[in-house]
Amino acid sequence: MTGLLRSTELQLRATKRILPKAPLSRRRFGRRDDRFVFVVGSPRSGTTFMGESIGSVPGLLDLGEVEPLKDAIRRIAHLDQAVTAGEIRRLLTRARRLSFVGGIRPVEQTPELAHVLPAALEAFPEARVVHSVRDGRDVVCSLLERGWLRAGNDGRDYAGPPFGPRARFWVEEERRDEFPQVSDARRAAWAWRRYVTAVRTSGVPVTEVRYERLAADPEGVGTELAEALDISAPHMIAALQKAHGESIGRYARDLSEEELKDVLDEAAGLLDELGYLQRV
Repeated sequence: MTGLLRSTELQLRATKRILPKAPLSRRRFGRRDDRFVFVVGSPRSGTTFMGESIGSVPGLLDLGEVEPLKDAIRRIAHLDQAVTAGEIRRLLTRARRLSFVGGIRPVEQTPELAHVLPAALEAFPEARVVHSVRDGRDVVCSLLERGWLRAGNDGRDYAGPPFGPRARFWVEEERRDEFPQVSDARRAAWAWRRYVTAVRTSGVPVTEVRYERLAADPEGVGTELAEALDISAPHMIAALQKAHGESIGRYARDLSEEELKDVLDEAAGLLDELGYLQRV
């Protein structure tokens, strides 16, 4: 019963949050549009901004992070892909039905979907995926600021998962005992590496957007995104004009030498592969 009550609570929260996002119209009661746009990436990589920007284009609606789905992913990620796909479809279909998101094309931005992308595309074959990528060193700064992985933090995420140093579902099985023992900075770099790697090795077609390029060239990124998603380029470009680069390179001033060493020990390979270690 506790699980049922928790699921109901999360669904009510999602419905209350999504319903006011667009005026009620005939389109909201129309036939469901399954051409999802899934925005994925490591937390603190610009997924929220990207989801909101795409969702502001006429004909689309940003669902945010749908709470019942966010809560469920840690439990269903290691199941058979068909089972996981069925759960993703059930949870998102119910959220859309209760929030009257019928004929409006939905945008979903739960970062944890990075770890179940093949199942998400099995659930919604017409979906498109946007991967928001940001320099992992800057991501570590932001994650440290938030404290989600901080030792001694016993709080909980709004959708249920606890904060603190405990190993999440995405930690490699053979390293689960190590995860709580390392520094906060290394845990944050670990998270960035696992989320980004999950998308890049998923085998699913994605449109990759670098946070740094977005801040420097919103028109170019907006044009490419509009083409990839088959949406209005002028509206997409206008939405991305709000991007800024104030936090780019913050790691140089915010991370100590010891923290930066821990980050590189954990994620130097991926940082180098993505070209971030060549940046001045």
